[in-house]
Amino acid sequence: MMRCLIKCLEVFVLANKYIAIDLGLKRIGLAYSAHKDIVTPLPAIIRKNRNQASDEVKKAIKDWEINTVVIGIPLGGSSEDEMRRRITHFMNLVDFDGEVIYQDEAGSSLEAENLIKGEMKNIRDGRVDSISAMIILQRYLRVKV
Repeated sequence: MMRCLIKCLEVFVLANKYIAIDLGLKRIGLAYSAHKDIVTPLPAIIRKNRNQASDEVKKAIKDWEINTVVIGIPLGGSSEDEMRRRITHFMNLVDFDGEVIYQDEAGSSLEAENLIKGEMKNIRDGRVDSISAMIILQRYLRVKV
């Protein structure tokens, strides 16, 4: 019994904790997971400037004890190189020394909008962005874990 409890605690403590980022010019969507089957959207960051946005992302990473950041990027498109450059610059400001993974974000915003019903669909408070981050992280975890 005690061995099982210790093993369960080891698995919990050593679990990889992920945060997904849907990086936008106005809002930054965030989602969290410490278990491959459960991904939770977090409150989005309303972006005022680079430094404020990177500080808030850094705080979320610290608060949630994140090991791995999964960032949505339009893979294979004409803007991939430019977006990768911008994301790399942003993550340098965040100063995260863990693993950073690029995940294709194609269609995630549209999928997120389709999940939101009624009047909420038109409110631009970051919910769509964080649900998009949730979808990006779910996609990654389905393949990875």
